[in-house]
Amino acid sequence: MHPAPRAARRAVVAVVTALLATAVGCAPQPEEKASASPSGSAAKSCARGELATKASGKLTVATDEPAYEPWFKDDKPANGQGFESAVAYAVAKRLGYDKSAVVWQSVPFNKAFAPGVKDFDFDINQVSISDERRKAVDFSSGYYDVRQAVVALKGSTAAKATSLTDLKNLKLGAQVGTTSLDYIDDVVQPKRQAAVYAKNDQAKSALRNGQVDAIVTDLPTAFYITAAEVTNAKIVGQFENQGGTPEQFGLVLDKGSALTSCVSGAVDALRKDGTLAKLEKQWLSDAVDAPVLK
Repeated sequence: MHPAPRAARRAVVAVVTALLATAVGCAPQPEEKASASPSGSAAKSCARGELATKASGKLTVATDEPAYEPWFKDDKPANGQGFESAVAYAVAKRLGYDKSAVVWQSVPFNKAFAPGVKDFDFDINQVSISDERRKAVDFSSGYYDVRQAVVALKGSTAAKATSLTDLKNLKLGAQVGTTSLDYIDDVVQPKRQAAVYAKNDQAKSALRNGQVDAIVTDLPTAFYITAAEVTNAKIVGQFENQGGTPEQFGLVLDKGSALTSCVSGAVDALRKDGTLAKLEKQWLSDAVDAPVLK
């Protein structure tokens, strides 16, 4: 009478053991599928011309108004001329959107990277990538390595500056919310508080009218200002990059945007195949040499 129950118990144990072994052996498989699924989803979400954009079948790109040269041409972002307009369309093409599918939107510089949901898919407006800004928005990979520069009227005391020490006694100005302003406050640390302007046009007017001794802006813009807008001004010099890492402009996206990896992938591809270098040479060829202020 006893052997039968023992046999039964052994059979049950064998079945349970087999089931446990099967469960343990199979457990990693769903996890592997789960871990593989994001890349599959990402690949699907980056399908050419089929991104989850704000407007179906369209790519909404934002920039400030006015749109300055050499980043744009004739204040018309949609004409494809100027470095950033050309970059925007190159990114769009990589993502599967032709020129007719790109919709431009005007967004003030500071609002582009302020907290809150965005109405654009990405913004392109000389916005430097920083950890502080990353708290509110996403950035693509950098599409341009930039330096900041000082512009002063020819023949002025400021125009003779050759070092950071020479800048400390000057009245400097820059656009609000920019890396240019950060360089004044953090690198130059002048004795007088910097003049802050809502628009770059206002900073240029202040320089022209003698309200400031010099203004700080990115180097390509400085070349354009001195060549076409304030022709009696000169580039005093450029700043070294801080911390050994080059300052970069990045495309701005919604925080946690599903498009970030796709857009970054497009920028990376454009850098790898030489497109960014070609566009930089075409539109920003003057922004090469300027004295370094130390």
